[in-house]
Amino acid sequence: MAGCLSAASSRQENTQNVAGADSTSETTTSSKHTETTTDNCADGETTIEATELSEPDSLDEWLSDANEYDGESRRYGPDEKVSVSVGIPTDGGPAFDPPLIEVPPMTNVTWEWTGHGEHNVVALDGTFDSGRTNAQRGTSYHYVFDEPGEFLFVSEPHYNGGMKGAVVVTEPPSTGYERVDEWMINSSNFDGTVADETDTESVSVRVGTSGNGGNYAFEPPVLKISTGTTITWEWTGNGGGHNIVFQEADVDSGEIAVDSGETFKHTFETTGTYCYACEPHKGLAMKGAVIVE
Repeated sequence: MAGCLSAASSRQENTQNVAGADSTSETTTSSKHTETTTDNCADGETTIEATELSEPDSLDEWLSDANEYDGESRRYGPDEKVSVSVGIPTDGGPAFDPPLIEVPPMTNVTWEWTGHGEHNVVALDGTFDSGRTNAQRGTSYHYVFDEPGEFLFVSEPHYNGGMKGAVVVTEPPSTGYERVDEWMINSSNFDGTVADETDTESVSVRVGTSGNGGNYAFEPPVLKISTGTTITWEWTGNGGGHNIVFQEADVDSGEIAVDSGETFKHTFETTGTYCYACEPHKGLAMKGAVIVE
């Protein structure tokens, strides 16, 4: 039956009243997920069966009308907690947030209900299905993705309104430098590429380029240079105020700068791996790294 929910909760059986209707909750455990079933669907409710929908030609096509989608994925590394909010209100209608995530194999993804309307989470190919719709805040559903692939999903009652998303399961990008990979994993403009500028006396990095949901990126994000090389960070004037703060070195651009044309220079005299961020936008993963060899 379409429009019914399975949601993660505690290991117990109980009877409760949800939105005025008697509901039964029970816990079941499998190798894929631990879930609680909550029945609070209205009689006569009609929704689209997700498994009856046609597979799109591409991921871009699928997400082209997805609410809250800005053209970028949210990437997570191994062992990170991964959660997707269910039913975030937007101008276009309810949404999954983030609508597109990228995770490595064996990641446990949790969908968490916000309490804004009746929703469920169903994969187009039937891989996972939270079951009946639910409106209760705090409801959650878990699924472990153990195989690479693209997994498209919807909230069946709001599919036509753009409430859809996708999980891309793939190995994370790698530079071959473990510290850099760990630092950069969440940055949307990082794809594992290292800009090799060894044997170059001076290099520039643009500050406030497209990435991480706005103009919150460094370009290039990862540089490899030789000792004695000077890097100049050049502000684009986009994305608000930025600064440069290194994590394991006493290198700091000082006050936050906004205007295009602002610059900060530093000459690297010692080999090593140096990670830095823009402090105001560190939470958005506006990060960079310098490898000195």
